[in-house]
Amino acid sequence: MKTSAAVTLGKGDPFKIVDIDLDEPRAGEVRVRLVASGVCHTDAIVRDQWYPTPLPAVLGHEGAGIVDALGEGVTGIAVGDSVLLSVDSCGRCSRCASGLPTYCENMFALSFGGRRADGSTAFTLDGTPVSSHFFGQSSFARYANVSARSVVPVPAAAPLEVLAPLGCGIQTGAGAVLNALNPEAGSSIVIFGAGAVGLSGLLAAKIANCTTIIAVDMHQSRLDLALELGATHTIKASDPDVVEQIHAFTAEGAQYGLDTTGVPAAFTQMTKALAPRGHGAVVGAAAIGTNAQFDMGSLLPRGITISMVIEGDSVPTNFIPKLVDLHAKGLFPFDRLITSYPFEKINQAFEDSAAGSTLKPVVVF
Repeated sequence: MKTSAAVTLGKGDPFKIVDIDLDEPRAGEVRVRLVASGVCHTDAIVRDQWYPTPLPAVLGHEGAGIVDALGEGVTGIAVGDSVLLSVDSCGRCSRCASGLPTYCENMFALSFGGRRADGSTAFTLDGTPVSSHFFGQSSFARYANVSARSVVPVPAAAPLEVLAPLGCGIQTGAGAVLNALNPEAGSSIVIFGAGAVGLSGLLAAKIANCTTIIAVDMHQSRLDLALELGATHTIKASDPDVVEQIHAFTAEGAQYGLDTTGVPAAFTQMTKALAPRGHGAVVGAAAIGTNAQFDMGSLLPRGITISMVIEGDSVPTNFIPKLVDLHAKGLFPFDRLITSYPFEKINQAFEDSAAGSTLKPVVVF
């Protein structure tokens, strides 16, 4: 069938909306009519080839839509269902079997390979293969053939234009706090980066009843929003004494930390800001080969723990519905982070995100 998609033709090129051919869903796939898709930093860095997904490609990995057709062997999903789309996994490796699908042994090939296992792509443009199945979905298209393991059913009345970013960025921030760090009530946490991921982590820290919540960012407007959403303290990332301020706010350092920036200096600051036996989580994507300073001599006696976290350590089919329910009850107002754009304005959405004027863009079809 023909559909329209935003195609990344070359490294760093703007997205080009074109009519493209979509094949029929294969075994284990679901064809989804997309209603909306979040725009994520990972889409930008793959467009810019930090990770080597073959181009041309249809990116997008925070899709929300309606099931249009089912491939052979798909169960538990019906045509007409409202669904969110998240990360893919094989379902067969030891990590999947252990309930850790975001650490699937085949994650890199499934998320970034751009091809099915047989080498085929779901999309072609004038007979040329176009990479598909980005994170199992490639949601920057009006229709996409999606891995059934990426599909998370949600209630029919769910506001898909709002919920779309739960598939990656929002679940990453919230899950890093609630699943990986799991702070106890009354504890302290410092969050580096008050973008969509960091503020999702902040909202999760409120849910966990943290009583000292510190946000660190370059943008004053983001710090102001962090205070509105529940931060108790904010720090400008440009201040020369970030670590000292964190220790002043917490007496001995923060018990928990979250680095969403992917900036080596912020990572180093987080390690120094943690209290003895503190636990920090890193979710910010950096280019392969990026190194950060880690002072082994001074940190060893403090006994801190650093975790590298993918997709919030979540099982999307379990965790995303919990976030949907928390949002419906007014306990997780991540919609305050969202700015909607028509699909045709997708390049503007990326530009505004890069400039910091938009926290979480969502393109709506």
